[in-house]
Amino acid sequence: MASSRQQREQREARERLRAYQARQEVHERRIARRRRDNILAIVGGLVIAALAVTAQVVYFTAGPGAPEPEPTAAPSETPQTDQNVGAPDPSLAEDRLWTGELVLNEDVVLGIELDGTKAPQAVAGWVQDVDAGYYEDKTCHRLSVSEGFSFLQCGSLDGTGAGDPAFAYGPIENAPADDLYPAGTIAMARASGDAYSNGHQFFIVTADTTLPADPAGGYTVVGKVTSGLEDLIAKITSAGVDEETVGVDGTGRPAIPTSITRVTLQ
Repeated sequence: MASSRQQREQREARERLRAYQARQEVHERRIARRRRDNILAIVGGLVIAALAVTAQVVYFTAGPGAPEPEPTAAPSETPQTDQNVGAPDPSLAEDRLWTGELVLNEDVVLGIELDGTKAPQAVAGWVQDVDAGYYEDKTCHRLSVSEGFSFLQCGSLDGTGAGDPAFAYGPIENAPADDLYPAGTIAMARASGDAYSNGHQFFIVTADTTLPADPAGGYTVVGKVTSGLEDLIAKITSAGVDEETVGVDGTGRPAIPTSITRVTLQ
């Protein structure tokens, strides 16, 4: 009888041991799964944070302040930091309002007003360019139609977004303190972080847009569209961006090729 009882006790002990080991395995699997889930959550959070930071960097640096590609033509002069190159004296702006027309694709006529009091250097640049006939046939190479980030950029030297090494100026003038550029604003494009890289290029804001200032500041507001903005949107920008040219920031060439027919000022 003792032998039988011992055998039974041994079987029960083995059963308890197997049950304990099974519980341990379940517990260890739960711990491993919890550890794995925590790691995945941390990695996922880091990825999301990285994507958010990347989106912010793209948003902040890929606007009209994105670094411009090198011009295809050989430079006749090399701009120096904090120095105007080829720009007229601000007195050419005559400390007054200038009015005129900016015509795109022959039939989109925009009434414009440039403020030579608030942005004398930029307006002087416009007056010089208009007098020289610079803007005629220049393209509008960049469009954004995203919510809160809508503009049409024009005036590149060669239609690629390249700057003109023989024409650059500063400082930044009349930039909004709140970084908000209302629909109809005409502002000067420049390279990121460089207050003296304003040139021929400008952008027309087609819907209220926020452009955070970079270390150099905001963007020079040279004036505004006083009429025809709805026509611009209906005939050009509403068609959106050419899908084959869309960049990481969502901008690209207008789906409707756009060029400047003429600019007049008086």
